[in-house]
Amino acid sequence: MATKAAKELPREEHILPGSRSCAACGLMLTYRHALKALYPGKVIVTVPASCMTVLHGVYPITPVKVVCINNTFAATGASASGIVAGLKATGKKGYTVVAFAGDGGTYDIGIQALSGALERGTDFIYICYDNEGYMNTGTQRSSASPAGAITTTTPILSKLQQKKDMIAIVEAHRIPYIATASPSFPLDLYDKVRTAKEIRGPRYIEAHAPCPPGWGFPNKDLIKMGKLAVETGLHVLFEIREGKFGLTSWSLKLASKGRKKTVADYVKGQTRFRKITAEQIDRLQSFADEQWNYFLERHEKGC
Repeated sequence: MATKAAKELPREEHILPGSRSCAACGLMLTYRHALKALYPGKVIVTVPASCMTVLHGVYPITPVKVVCINNTFAATGASASGIVAGLKATGKKGYTVVAFAGDGGTYDIGIQALSGALERGTDFIYICYDNEGYMNTGTQRSSASPAGAITTTTPILSKLQQKKDMIAIVEAHRIPYIATASPSFPLDLYDKVRTAKEIRGPRYIEAHAPCPPGWGFPNKDLIKMGKLAVETGLHVLFEIREGKFGLTSWSLKLASKGRKKTVADYVKGQTRFRKITAEQIDRLQSFADEQWNYFLERHEKGC
């Protein structure tokens, strides 16, 4: 059953005060609600070198009340596969194995291990927190960075290419559950992780995670930026269960209202777009419109 109100979320916190994440971290908020959805139960988390390892702290001290295994940047899918195999070999049942990786460790460096785990049918949940760059090491360009954004590795002309369609790549593996989420819509995020927990086989959730220092917006605007990404159609909220597509949350409301905000509304509040040209804004708007229309058509057809 879908959560109806924030007051119905579990009150127990699995991340204690003292995290080393940045203030107003989109990843932190994503992780907080994901852990609420995963518990109660037996959970093992595996993470690559990323903001997640910073959040967890330096061994043996951590503010996170969960069993976590650190792995190399490229190996998150392989690590999860090994954990699942180890649990099976030792006869341990009832565990949910969850991989948390950023867009760099998913779209780029970790895509091979992820694809292998999905193709083998590994019984795990993979959650990509997409903050659209290599934020832990100084905001370098990733293939998830949007066109027109300045990064430390695209400092002059900004990024020229549009964002990689990672969902299409994952969907090509024909896995039982795929969803998108945003910490700006925590009830939707919570429900999707709860749904994924009850499904067997590989499950993939992509959470758009705004990053104040990397994107260049005030901490107080974290939720606003996440909502604007959805309201413009740059990040669409949906789920795909056994091949059946459906919009969810605010994206479902947008489908009935038929009105989106413009990309210009989104980029003006972020310093990473300080060099974006009018032509680039038009191209980004076309990209958002085409993406939105594609998903809207799929929603109407249910596939």
